[in-house]
Amino acid sequence: MIEENTEITYRNVASKYYRFVPDEIGLAIRDFQKLLADKGVTPKGPLFFSILSDPNSEVMTSEIFIPIEEDRIEDRKEHDITFKSYFGVYGLITARIAGEFNEKSQETYWELAQYLEVNELPQTTPFFVELKQTYDGTSYVEMSIGAF
Repeated sequence: MIEENTEITYRNVASKYYRFVPDEIGLAIRDFQKLLADKGVTPKGPLFFSILSDPNSEVMTSEIFIPIEEDRIEDRKEHDITFKSYFGVYGLITARIAGEFNEKSQETYWELAQYLEVNELPQTTPFFVELKQTYDGTSYVEMSIGAF
């Protein structure tokens, strides 16, 4: 099911650009988490990332984001870490993936792209992928793209 007019909003967000082969996204995520931990930064929200390249590319370009408790990061430029006191993306269409993320992510990506095409909506943002958990600890993913 696709929801219309959703948003992604967080305060105090750290981010970093990465290039990697798609199977190594976990390495990029762990690298970013380690960089932040080494700087004494405390994660405060779900990790999410944007897909900035064609999903069929051999090497993927992505920006990885993590909301944090702190309102600044010292010496962040030496590791190309970006900090935003407020991050907001509005007018998204969103689909939820529960379980089997690796198998369902390509299918969901193309489902959202087709939704844009069928409804003659412009793509206004890159794809975003949010890694989330329910209160009982069940993991799920929300994939979104700007359309309004």
